[in-house]
Amino acid sequence: MKNALVINAYEGYKGIGEGKLNKSLCEIAEKKLIEKGYSVKTTILEKGYVLEEELEKNIEADLIFVQFPVYWFNMPALFKKYIDEVYGYAYANGILCKGDGRTRSDLSKKYGSGGLKNGAKYMISTTWNAPVEAFEEKGEFFEAKSVDEVLIGIHKTYQFFGMKALPSFTMHNIFKGNTIENDVELFKEHVQNIF
Repeated sequence: MKNALVINAYEGYKGIGEGKLNKSLCEIAEKKLIEKGYSVKTTILEKGYVLEEELEKNIEADLIFVQFPVYWFNMPALFKKYIDEVYGYAYANGILCKGDGRTRSDLSKKYGSGGLKNGAKYMISTTWNAPVEAFEEKGEFFEAKSVDEVLIGIHKTYQFFGMKALPSFTMHNIFKGNTIENDVELFKEHVQNIF
């Protein structure tokens, strides 16, 4: 049986959402993973976590699914703290990677080649207030950069451990648009097809 870790990286701020959408998307992902034969463990960052348990979940995971709202063009502070604490500890102790991959004895080894989770996959799913046009159109705010380009640091975190990306999913314009119900259906199709 394959193992999956679902991380609900939602963090609430007064006046900005309630977390229901991110919770719902995590529940849909968990259900689809179970249907596909995965044993699923979850972490809800707002409820806290135990370092040793998170290390074990990450070690066991063949697939890591992360869901979060984008705040100020990046991950919520709780998710950054999780990365710093859990993945920082893993790095320091050779758990998910053997350093950065380079050695003085073999100069052909490149930075970022020390990952120990080769063959594992990850998926990032995000919710944005920004409309899709802000990304796709030249002259708009994100200057024709994709969501994945804007969130490259998160991708590189998992790639540092040797993991491969599954196609990301993004919901846009969640506060000023009226497509959430349709977007949830698109999300269901997305995870059905890629898990």
